[in-house]
Amino acid sequence: MVFPVIGAVTLVASDLGLLPEPLAYNPLLLLFGTAVMRSPLLVGLLPRIGWWALGCLGVLTVYTYAIELVGVRTDWPYGAFEYTIQLGPMLLGEVPLALPLFFIPLVLNAYLLTLLVLGERHHNPVLRLASAVTAVIAVDLVLDPAAVAIGFWEFVPAGVYYGVPVSNYLGWLLSGTIAVVLVDLAFDREALLERVRSCEFILDDLVSFVLLWGSINLLYGNWIPAAIAGLFCLGLFSTGRYDRDLLRTAVPA
Repeated sequence: MVFPVIGAVTLVASDLGLLPEPLAYNPLLLLFGTAVMRSPLLVGLLPRIGWWALGCLGVLTVYTYAIELVGVRTDWPYGAFEYTIQLGPMLLGEVPLALPLFFIPLVLNAYLLTLLVLGERHHNPVLRLASAVTAVIAVDLVLDPAAVAIGFWEFVPAGVYYGVPVSNYLGWLLSGTIAVVLVDLAFDREALLERVRSCEFILDDLVSFVLLWGSINLLYGNWIPAAIAGLFCLGLFSTGRYDRDLLRTAVPA
């Protein structure tokens, strides 16, 4: 809980010009904070990542770079956008080298939460994949308005959804579908579910996501994205591993 709260404060302070130049939008701090928040997911999944899963995730990594490069160069499929700050080293000077660290965990979190929320209904492939893709798009409905608000990137012209165009979400429908299918192929679902159910911290990265980007949306008055972040909170609470007692014990007396 500490890192996303600090992240939200420093990002908003950077946007408002309240941090000195070495700290404002510092790419090393951005990467370090992201890596720390991703660590519960990585550690939780490691026992289930064999050679087949590694290969599928490798294909997803290559696809992530490729579709982003196409998007930057052609404005398809997301619409015309550009990075307005440096998110670490840039591949070919155009897209962040750490892009898979930003994107793939979002897909994994959405997929894992979907499996838990669906329960036994996850055996239905159509329902499972459609629900996971919907969750991935919902993640971006929270992420992009907040990222635009604090100046990570911008769309030209600005779209109707807090500066984000509808084309962006059509692009995420394409990217999210391919990503979810690759994740679904990567793992033995029963073994993965057993790991998710027994590993209490595996969804903590999603908790960080909700706290960080949900808070930024609230601070900038992006009410619909903030409400969608609240729906993710309800989904997390429905898993039975988060409750009010946990929140109380997380805060020092």
